[in-house]
Amino acid sequence: MSVGEIALRTLSGDPATLGGLNKNALLVVNVASKCGLTPQYEGLERLQQRYADRGFSVVGFPCNQFAGQEPGTSEEIAQFCSATYGVSFPMFEKIEVNGPGRHPLYAALVEHPDAEGAAGDIQWNFEKFLLTGDGSVLARFRPRTEPESPEVVETIEKALS
Repeated sequence: MSVGEIALRTLSGDPATLGGLNKNALLVVNVASKCGLTPQYEGLERLQQRYADRGFSVVGFPCNQFAGQEPGTSEEIAQFCSATYGVSFPMFEKIEVNGPGRHPLYAALVEHPDAEGAAGDIQWNFEKFLLTGDGSVLARFRPRTEPESPEVVETIEKALS
């Protein structure tokens, strides 16, 4: 099964898949509302606005595994993202990205190394994976890599060309 076929649920509880988004490239990010990195939502939304018409989408997966920084319900998360950061990209249900309860999507994603060649567990909130439309992982960016950093933007540009 490809990453694009893995069963997911939207933040509103509807069944979905990444493949169902029908995009050329996706930036999959585990997000949190009460993290020092939460302002990355601004850059993520700017990427969404900049590249959406070229078949790109950011995709957010709330996760409460890092210091309990995403404690809210789906409704609270949706309200926070919309009111605070104007998030327009798809958000999915809260999941686990590490450990025995790791969601199958992240079980597949963590197999891919970052630029230094390290694979394995998600380090913290806002770790990013750039995927092609068929679900292949093009790049992995660690949490402190800003969404609009040159390495992220250049990889998105390559994926969309």
